[in-house]
Amino acid sequence: MKLASLQDGSRDGQLVVVSRDLTRMTPAEDIAPTLQAALDKWDETEPLLNARFAALQAGEVESQPFDQAACHVPLPRAYQWADGSAYVNHVELVRKARGAEMPDSFWTDPLIYQGAGDDFIPPRGAIRLPDTSWGIDLEAEIAVITDDVPMGVSPQQAASHVKLVMLVNDVSLRNLIPAELGKGFGFFQSKPATSFSPVAVTPDELGSAWRDGKLNLVMQADVNGAPLGRANAGDEMTFSMYELIAHAAKSRRLGAGAIIGSGTISNKGADGGPGRPVSEGGRGYSCLAEIRMVETILNGSPKTGFLQFGDQVGIEMHDEKGQSVFGRIENRVEEGHG
Repeated sequence: MKLASLQDGSRDGQLVVVSRDLTRMTPAEDIAPTLQAALDKWDETEPLLNARFAALQAGEVESQPFDQAACHVPLPRAYQWADGSAYVNHVELVRKARGAEMPDSFWTDPLIYQGAGDDFIPPRGAIRLPDTSWGIDLEAEIAVITDDVPMGVSPQQAASHVKLVMLVNDVSLRNLIPAELGKGFGFFQSKPATSFSPVAVTPDELGSAWRDGKLNLVMQADVNGAPLGRANAGDEMTFSMYELIAHAAKSRRLGAGAIIGSGTISNKGADGGPGRPVSEGGRGYSCLAEIRMVETILNGSPKTGFLQFGDQVGIEMHDEKGQSVFGRIENRVEEGHG
């Protein structure tokens, strides 16, 4: 099943069911007016939404063309948005580039931070910020949406709480990060509004690509139409989405509609070293910071700049048949105050 939220002038959008090929949609407001309302009563709404999805696929219900540009993110407001760092290769490169050793615990205990769930950028919306000197960067990730998760849940138990999967552009302001982390209190100003894919997908729609809490498909990250990354989201994922959920729920419950992110997708090179650019036959990178890290490691300093006003970010994922699974995130960087 595939779900989206149309921009209708309200804060939370209008819930619609979307066809598997992302060409048609049908309203679902008689089942639940918003995705959050559906998640609040998922045991009741999920069978009804699934039936509507089946009817849409069979052409048994009235439908309209699906326009990704008319969508907000699936959950325009979320009670919880927490982003992890499941790809420790990315963290290792960050520290290596600045000559710092990585603690052994990073391989066994996930990192996670609490983001801003009250304001998201639509999938085709602009990244509006006043100053490019802040070091504007994309981060291509996957995320899951949960139902109510009990405190102390195990990774095995967490599997049943994953209800939807989507893509993420976790915008970061790299030049604000060092001072914030130096205070010892974590990210805040350096993590502005985030964007998600137009469509959220139930795990069963992903077939064999969804295994053990990992999505084994290639994440396509582009900047100004040129490939930046083609990393496989299932490879070298140190912590599964189930493990990240369990980590987040160690000391608190997670409410229905909680979003948990994977962190920047990152693959090693074929030789086990830093990855190579797509233009050189490698899998590339899912953020600009990582290519800058690799340039620093190899050449002593970075040559790739961060995003500038007018730059366009594209994030998408296709299945083995070449079909877009979640739709496409397209965020243009513009000068402004959001």
